[in-house]
Amino acid sequence: MTTATACSEPPDTRGAGAGAAPPAAGPHAFELPRLGAMLRHAAPRFVEGVIAPVAVFYAAFALLGLNGGLAAAVAWVYGGLAWRWFRGHGVTAMLVLAALSVTVRAGLAAVTHSAVVYFLQPTLGTLLVAMTFLVSALARRPLAQRLATDMVPMPAAFLAHARVRRFFLRVSLLWAVVFFVNAALSLWMLFFQSIGVYLWVRTSLVALLGAAAAALSIWGFHRCMRQVNAAPASV
Repeated sequence: MTTATACSEPPDTRGAGAGAAPPAAGPHAFELPRLGAMLRHAAPRFVEGVIAPVAVFYAAFALLGLNGGLAAAVAWVYGGLAWRWFRGHGVTAMLVLAALSVTVRAGLAAVTHSAVVYFLQPTLGTLLVAMTFLVSALARRPLAQRLATDMVPMPAAFLAHARVRRFFLRVSLLWAVVFFVNAALSLWMLFFQSIGVYLWVRTSLVALLGAAAAALSIWGFHRCMRQVNAAPASV
């Protein structure tokens, strides 16, 4: 697979005796937080940002119609902002922009009386993200590396290692493919299937695809990290 082979070259062991001790890790050594801790950190955000909005919209849509679903979606977003502020967690500029985006989408959908309008914008955004990942890899400035370092700070010496650079280039290509498939699947279901099928089948398939890509990326990164940490300082 792409991520699994990105860092598969064995470390240089020339000059080492048969019973030599493993080489000392160089300044590029880096340790990733435990997978369980990262999953516990990400799971509530996934439920809040992916599962709950779909459930809220569809429940209101089924009971109250399109305008009821749109109103519920907007109320969910602003309710989340109010809850964060009340608990003192802070409201970031990104969350405010997301709330404004949902408001505009809901307004346009209400005016046009079309649920397609509401869901078309994030799908086009997904296509744009796919193109951004692809261009970043072709330009050898992988977006995957920038996103990873935003979540987990990494030392410059580790990021400068050739194996690490190759890994992030290839994993950026992987995510470009994932987002292209996501966008294509979403557009097809949006225009040729019912809203219910779009919401639940598309959401489930996209979540499974994203989870598989994330697991593959994390596994590949752990493998790459172990090889880099085991390499001698001269690498």
